[in-house]
Amino acid sequence: MQRISVKAFAKINLGLLITGKRPDGYHTLETVFAPINWYDELVFTAADELSMTCSNLRLPSDDSNLCLKAAKALREYAGIKSGASISLTKNIPFGAGLGGGSSDAATTLSVLNELWGINIPSSDLHDLAVKLGADVPYFIETKGLAFASGIGEQLQDLHCSLPFYTVTVFPEEHISTVWAYKNFYPRFERKVPDLKTMVKHLCTNKDLSVFPAFENDFEQVVFDHYPAVQKVKEELLEEGALFASLSGSGSAVFGLFAGQQEAEKAMQAFSEKYPVSLTPPSFRMEH
Repeated sequence: MQRISVKAFAKINLGLLITGKRPDGYHTLETVFAPINWYDELVFTAADELSMTCSNLRLPSDDSNLCLKAAKALREYAGIKSGASISLTKNIPFGAGLGGGSSDAATTLSVLNELWGINIPSSDLHDLAVKLGADVPYFIETKGLAFASGIGEQLQDLHCSLPFYTVTVFPEEHISTVWAYKNFYPRFERKVPDLKTMVKHLCTNKDLSVFPAFENDFEQVVFDHYPAVQKVKEELLEEGALFASLSGSGSAVFGLFAGQQEAEKAMQAFSEKYPVSLTPPSFRMEH
């Protein structure tokens, strides 16, 4: 019986600038996705029916789960009745702005495309991914840093990687993306910095002067309602982070550190209170 075991990695956002609102209600944005070494584990086994189990009982394992949605969308596209048993070991916190659910969905599309022998063209796979979530294509199409625009689905692989250690902390607040988009403080009229160019400067020259451009437009409203999240950012900076920010719509906060020693010390300090991960420089998603 064919069995495929893979890792589905999380991401952080280096800057998240919400630039406008479309007539369909979706917001346009510009951001840079960066992979981190925090991952869920998925095992796919060929089966007659589609089924799923999840290690975290707080997450649904029914048709509302993004993995099953992805599997059904792929099956419908291909016009087949193949099945699979999906086992998800959930390590990435949810409601954290780390894209765990999107990564799981992307992994499901990629693996079942192979397991079922569909060989869907990448443009069609992209279209299926976008329907599941705006950041799902990122986890399929790149392994490192990517600039995203549109609603997050228009991607450019930046062909570079962060030269820093990344400490990512989850302050155990579950923040809904829907809530964040309803409540953030819009600044649509401001001039948007060129994140793409700035992140390349950061990666090639370690140009720390670009950090102020990497704002997250969700940060202020999240800090106003969840003071514990703001405290984590302050503590990361106190621990020596060169830069710290909310990821996505929160509540995870990450800090970038110049050296391994400072990063490990910060990780140690936070691990007594919260789930935390450490990502080495030049990290890429390798399943």
